[in-house]
Amino acid sequence: MRFHVLATDYDGTIAGRGIVGPSTLAALERLRASGRRLVLVTGRQIDDLERACPRLDLFDRVVGENGAVVHDPATRALRPLAAAPPDAFVTALRARGVTPLSVGHVIVATWQPHELEVLETIRELGLELQVVFNKGAVMVLPSGINKATGLRAALDELSLSPHDTVAVGDAENDHAFLELCECAVAVANALPALAARADLVTAGDHGRGVEELAERLVRDDLAELAPRLARHDPVIGTTAGGAPVRVPVHGPPLLVAGPSGAGKSTLVTALLEELADASYQFCLVDPEGDYSALDSVTAVGDATQAPSVDQAVDALARPQTSLVVNLLGLRLADRPAFFAALAPRLEELRARTGRPHWIAVDEAHHLLPDIVSGTLRASPRPPALGSGGQSPPAPTRPRLATPAAYGLLLVTVHPEHVAPELLAEVGTVAAVGAAPAGTLAAFAAAVGEPAPPVDAEVAPGEVVVWARAAGAPPVRVRPREPRTERRRHVRKYAAGELGPDRSFYFRGPDGRLNLRAQNLQIFLQVADGVDDATWMHHLRQGDSSGWFRDASKDAELAGEAAAVERDAAVGPASSRQRIRAAVERRYTAPA
Repeated sequence: MRFHVLATDYDGTIAGRGIVGPSTLAALERLRASGRRLVLVTGRQIDDLERACPRLDLFDRVVGENGAVVHDPATRALRPLAAAPPDAFVTALRARGVTPLSVGHVIVATWQPHELEVLETIRELGLELQVVFNKGAVMVLPSGINKATGLRAALDELSLSPHDTVAVGDAENDHAFLELCECAVAVANALPALAARADLVTAGDHGRGVEELAERLVRDDLAELAPRLARHDPVIGTTAGGAPVRVPVHGPPLLVAGPSGAGKSTLVTALLEELADASYQFCLVDPEGDYSALDSVTAVGDATQAPSVDQAVDALARPQTSLVVNLLGLRLADRPAFFAALAPRLEELRARTGRPHWIAVDEAHHLLPDIVSGTLRASPRPPALGSGGQSPPAPTRPRLATPAAYGLLLVTVHPEHVAPELLAEVGTVAAVGAAPAGTLAAFAAAVGEPAPPVDAEVAPGEVVVWARAAGAPPVRVRPREPRTERRRHVRKYAAGELGPDRSFYFRGPDGRLNLRAQNLQIFLQVADGVDDATWMHHLRQGDSSGWFRDASKDAELAGEAAAVERDAAVGPASSRQRIRAAVERRYTAPA
């Protein structure tokens, strides 16, 4: 379900001449029965509204006084969102003969043609107040207060997001809250300026229009509006001609695949930044600490402290909070089991609130290796051998509900090792690296379909994006550079646990040893302990610099190590000392 909330205006929208008809009330009841929430957003004061509408109990929250107060009909609690009007202002208006004059908790309201007296009084008293018009009504509110600010406060109380909300209205003061929400609807009797900016204009007017909208929400969640709502979709990059290439914000999974060090994390970081900028909530499961420096994102877990499922779910309680779940503090073999416990909790949160809007899974071939009959379990298929010459330890065999096949981002080196049932749902593939044709071919083989044709030449930094669900051919795309200066390797490679295929192995000249170093700290410890012949064997082969460059992705450290390796006069003790010093200058964790 994409839309969990209907936010509706009262007068002129669900109500005609101040009364909500029985058929409109019945439609709202059906909408609530579908699991959706209702929020009323009105310029009226709450006591006046209670007299006009006896069924306020249908609404989870009422935003009154044009956004200035939030009322809970169930508890009758009322929360003003701004200060009460100055007594001097009300007194001055009465002295000018402004009548009728209504004074609420925050709002002061009258009718045209008294707008001139109102504006002159505000100017004379030097007040920071704004005047809002609504079909002849003249409403005075503190600066910055409108239906959008009130609706956001109400949604926050309900732990819901405007991105999961459909808004419907008819008049000038409805522009702000319709613009806030993912989908804007105008009833047939709406002012032309409002209707022109709406995603949908109903055939019926007033309550009949809302009944039509409610029916369409229950029937297909407004699926037919998807092309119109594509304006919300994040841009993954631009073509050579400058055209933006988007991925559906509420669509089938996106797969980002390619070799290690080819730019997957850079692409994903830029995409997540765009989602965060637009206030979409994401939860990124980060097995190797690649995203710990993302700006304006909460993180749980680090290289020394394993996260908990409760920590992660609690952090997502606020709609504005996106989350990185760092699994570095967990043993490699324990990470699939952790994800197995987290995934159903995320799905339960999504079922209630629509959030997190995106679930991103890095190292998806390890965390989502096989799905059978709607359950997830660890695959017996061994991953391909890496430079370390060993396969990762067999993961646990968790079983859980499959993550919903929307708003799902999968990141992997090995698309062929991700659950085939999940791969079949992928709508867009972004292939990074110098050989995107091979990546797309591996994906296509895994889902049992022909590989699409790909341009032979891909410029450095370009990504090939295949909008598979749309039936479009692959296109070359230049991704946006992320703003975040990621310090992604410092803790990960210093003290985390790299997989067996990315670890360093001290084997010696005869291959009789098999001493694994899964991070830089252990590399230095083992380097100090092995015999000189073993150390010099790896030094002369350039193994240290190769590991720093390929597995740790630290070109600067690799260059300094290579200089030591090329020094024909260097001995075991001085070479160990120089490489240790190079590591410790860049990584504080070993100390």
